[in-house]
Order: sequence, then C-alpha cells, then structure tokens
Amino acid sequence: MIKKTLPLAVGLLLSAGAAQAELSANIGVTSDYVWRGVTQSDNGPAVQGGVDWSHDSGFYLGTWASNVKFGDDTGHELDLYGGYGGSVGEFGYDVGLFYYTYPSSWDANFLELGVSASYLMFNAGLNYTLASEVDDGAFTEGDLYYYAGLSFDLPQEFSLGFTVGHYDFDYSGADDYTHYQVDLGKSAGDFGDFTLSLSQAEEEAGNPNGDDVIAFVSWSKSF
Repeated sequence: MIKKTLPLAVGLLLSAGAAQAELSANIGVTSDYVWRGVTQSDNGPAVQGGVDWSHDSGFYLGTWASNVKFGDDTGHELDLYGGYGGSVGEFGYDVGLFYYTYPSSWDANFLELGVSASYLMFNAGLNYTLASEVDDGAFTEGDLYYYAGLSFDLPQEFSLGFTVGHYDFDYSGADDYTHYQVDLGKSAGDFGDFTLSLSQAEEEAGNPNGDDVIAFVSWSKSF
C-alpha cells in the first residue's frame, strides 16, 4: 500500500471547540507497483488513487486502490485503514490498522497492525498481521514486517530516501526475505511529484526476475 496525502481545505468544523478535519485525495501512476520489495503488478504499470480524512486531534481514516496482477491473475487491491498519529518536538509517531483486500480473490485479504516512528531524517516501523483469510503460505496471521529508512531534502525540491525492510513469515513453508530501496523524488508543484526508484529483494521474495534490481518511475498528485 502506498499513501501520499496533501490536505484539501474543506473547512469541516467539528464540535464547539472548533476542531477541524481535512479531506484529501490522491491519484498516481507507476511503471511497476512494488510493495515491500515485490512487484504487485507483474512488472507492469498500475493506476492508483485514494481518499483520506484526517482530524487535527491526530486521528485519520482512508482508503486506497490499485490494479494488481499476480501471474495470469489480474484484479485490483482495495485498502482500508485508520489510526492515530502525532509528534512531540522532532519525534513523530503513528499507530494504525490496515486492511488489505483483493475483491477478485477474497481469500487473500489480511489485517495488519502498524506502528511507526520518525526522528529528523530517520524513520522505522513494524507491521504485524493480526488476521488473515490466507490458509497457508505468506500473509498468514502472525507475519511480521519491519523496516528502517533515511530521507533527505535536496536542493531544487529534490529528495532522496533509503529503505531496508525484512519480512518474517509465520508459516514454516514461506521463505523470509530482506529488501532494499532507493527513491529519488522531485516536486513539480502543481504538476505533482515524480519519483525514480530502485528496488532489490532477495530471491526468496518471489519476484519474476529473481533478485534482479527493479527500476520504476512514479507520478502522484494530491488535492
């Protein structure tokens, strides 16, 4: 799941305390939908988008969708999520629930608890699978994914990010793997954001081209 949001000032005033909520939407295209080091679109393009609601108390809700392709099976992914996030000085934190659904294959749905934190240029997090409709293999209940990353702002509205993540599957027949990703981003103002990414995962991840590096470009825009 990919989530990028930019508040849209819709001015929803809630309660006498004038607590404000904001609604945002995002759209995007990518030459390859890569999630946790693994292509979700069989190395093909994907069209994506979502809607997010956030409250100034820190609570948020959202949904996000993309086309997917696994082998000869094509379909789409629909994610639902909600949680709470905030910051104390330079330290940021977030706790949320993420429900990944695949309407063309309902027995693949799973629910995760996600916890993440950031400090200055550093970020890290872990996701634990609380429930799953998968009977055996990867993405069953008890799976654990964790990651750490660095991000930098560069001149001319460029940005650079590095991520390393590891998937620890609970099912004994599923192979754990580690992946790495580098992202070079460029903000183009009203024209959205462009990103060039290089991703590499261990062969156990199951990518069509083994442990080859995947290069892909993405564009997204928030409203």
